[in-house]
Amino acid sequence: MKLKKLLTLFVIVFSTLCHAQIPDKQYLSKVLDSIYEEDQKYRKQIRPIIEEHGQKSQEFQELAMTMVKTDASNLLVVKDILNQYGWLGPDVVGKKGSQTLFLVIQHSDLETQQKYLPMMKKAVKDGDAKSQNFALLKDRVLLGMGEKQLYGSQIAKNKETGEYYVQPLKDPENVNKRRQEMGLGSIEDYVSRWGIDWDAKKYIENAEQRNGN
Repeated sequence: MKLKKLLTLFVIVFSTLCHAQIPDKQYLSKVLDSIYEEDQKYRKQIRPIIEEHGQKSQEFQELAMTMVKTDASNLLVVKDILNQYGWLGPDVVGKKGSQTLFLVIQHSDLETQQKYLPMMKKAVKDGDAKSQNFALLKDRVLLGMGEKQLYGSQIAKNKETGEYYVQPLKDPENVNKRRQEMGLGSIEDYVSRWGIDWDAKKYIENAEQRNGN
């Protein structure tokens, strides 16, 4: 209910702000901070619910539906902000507000991600967005298009074995060079969060086996 009221208020106030060239920093920061809390609140419940009830449980399905509805509402607001003002940096909406723009687009559909990826790329150059976040969004877009990711940020779980693995990755042997350029830590440290021991040669061999080579 709180988010619905905020969304309604946003629509009313935004119609006024649209005629202004300078965004209302305080108001937009408040809106984005609220969206951030909503976005993260439900995602923090994912692991506990899966561990307690399982991914096929009614509890998880209800949570998933809530997340879908919340993401849709959040996206409406964020798209209006981006279309009117562009990608706003921390100096305008604060660190959390700027991070919220990324999170909402990251959690959106592929078409939306593709639309705002160039805007975020420019924001990185202008210092209004993090290169690390851009790398994550870029990887997600590439995979969504059926291509290989560049930075190894996207992890999946094998339904049969229950083990996690790095989704299709371009030039695995040089992934750390690309990660370093984007301000990311090593692939070894990153994938260890999922219990993965990174070995580029083994990764290539396994990829070839999966492709039937």
